[in-house]
Amino acid sequence: MKFLIVGLGNIGPEYALTRHNAGFMVLDRLAAQHGFSFTMNRLAYTAAWSYKGKQLFFIKPTTFMNLSGKAVAYYMKQENIPVDNILVISDDKDIDFGKLRMKPKGSAGGHNGLRNIDEVLATQQYARLRFGIGNAFSRGRQIDFVLGQFPDSELAMLPEVLDRAGDAALAFCTMGIQQAMNNFNQ
Repeated sequence: MKFLIVGLGNIGPEYALTRHNAGFMVLDRLAAQHGFSFTMNRLAYTAAWSYKGKQLFFIKPTTFMNLSGKAVAYYMKQENIPVDNILVISDDKDIDFGKLRMKPKGSAGGHNGLRNIDEVLATQQYARLRFGIGNAFSRGRQIDFVLGQFPDSELAMLPEVLDRAGDAALAFCTMGIQQAMNNFNQ
């Protein structure tokens, strides 16, 4: 059984540790912990890994956040992965920092990367793991906040949260969406 795990973010060093790159950070942490690596391919950095009898295919789209759907659709088709076996990891400003929320489907919730995936796939029927970044910004400062770096207080907690998010992604592939939600939603 094959799964496509998508981490959303923006490429380039100026975005490396920003809140909007939480999806990239989760996949990078998984790769570091489990000894697989990403290589540059068409539309995305990709990695493949076998885990508990499952074939996992990871992508970090290089299309920038607002065009993530192009990479997702391409690798869905290329790897012949059904929409039920896709998990998209994104940041979410409507969830407190450090909290995770997995859902089997849903709306984009104002997230441009998810909105583009919805449009390109013509469905919202794919699983998503939302990584809480909080909303400690004043009116009109959302973009600066989302594209800003984590403060020191959150950086200290980040490894633990990234580990939990990675574990949630693996649980999605091995236990199924319902059990993963029961174990990891906060």
